[in-house]
Amino acid sequence: MRYNQLGESDLKVSEICLGTMTYGRQNSIAEAHQQLEYAIANGVNFIDAAEMYPVPPQEATYGLTETYIGEWLKDQQRDKVIVATKIAGPGRGFKWLRGGADAIERDNIKQAVDDSLKRLQTDYIDLYQIHWPDRYVPRFGQTIFDPTQVKPSVPIVEQLEAFADIIQAGKIRYLGLSNETPWGVVQFSNAAKQLGLPKVISIQNAYNLLNRVFDGALAETVYYENVGLLAYSPLAFGFLTGKYLNGKPENTRITLFENFGQRYLKPKVTSAVAAYVELAKRHQLSPAQLALAFVRSRWFVTSTIIGATTLEQLKENIDSANVVLSKEILAELDEINIQHPNPAP
Repeated sequence: MRYNQLGESDLKVSEICLGTMTYGRQNSIAEAHQQLEYAIANGVNFIDAAEMYPVPPQEATYGLTETYIGEWLKDQQRDKVIVATKIAGPGRGFKWLRGGADAIERDNIKQAVDDSLKRLQTDYIDLYQIHWPDRYVPRFGQTIFDPTQVKPSVPIVEQLEAFADIIQAGKIRYLGLSNETPWGVVQFSNAAKQLGLPKVISIQNAYNLLNRVFDGALAETVYYENVGLLAYSPLAFGFLTGKYLNGKPENTRITLFENFGQRYLKPKVTSAVAAYVELAKRHQLSPAQLALAFVRSRWFVTSTIIGATTLEQLKENIDSANVVLSKEILAELDEINIQHPNPAP
């Protein structure tokens, strides 16, 4: 396991991060703790959560993921584990979330941080992320910006000022973004530089062989702003393992939760997946190892967020850290991408 500097921070995070969004729906607390123990024992020092987890989000399970982690975290050496979580933003219609008060503004930020600290049973959060922007942006598989959808939102400077106070109080150490755009990253970065406010150190966006949108403007942005990518969905909801090529297996997210993961149900996904699976087999790799090793190979990826519902899946995903793709394989992957460009952006 390698460890990488996360942006302009003193955090050295493992190149593989344990994602936890199944804890509380698909995974019991016992299974969650088993995963956490295995990951830490195998070099992972970075855990990612969110206040709205598990997913799909619902009132009955809100906060359970953090609660499960907290029951484990209270018995750990706290400075050996880097814990990340997120505040939910507006636009999802979660009326049960703080009574529908979901703007990224001072009171909501303070309440969300305090609630996460309580559930996590810790005094501080290492990386606190805005789960999606307060303003309107296309997200979660949407690709077209529609000016008619723009509504008033909390100014970025006001968001940063509120986070500055929380950081000063010692409740969070660093700030990150998620599901952000190049424009958003630059606005946060410029405001921080000009006004002496906390600079964002990371961005958590989807990135995988089926969705390489980050290769363009976002890659340029994080290069100049020194922001690390925490890549989520590196296996594209499991599609890149090839398990959906012959139907929908039981007890998977796509089968269990209707209308979930819609970006991976687009018409050109299957042919692209088939090409990547065939390439993996030719090189004696599992499709999961190929997909994860590709994400890790990208210069802008600081850590790859993996998630699993079984310990066997988790073991394979963590073992992918030992796979280094040759220049020849990377070239073949690029060729497939030319033939099947971004089928699930």
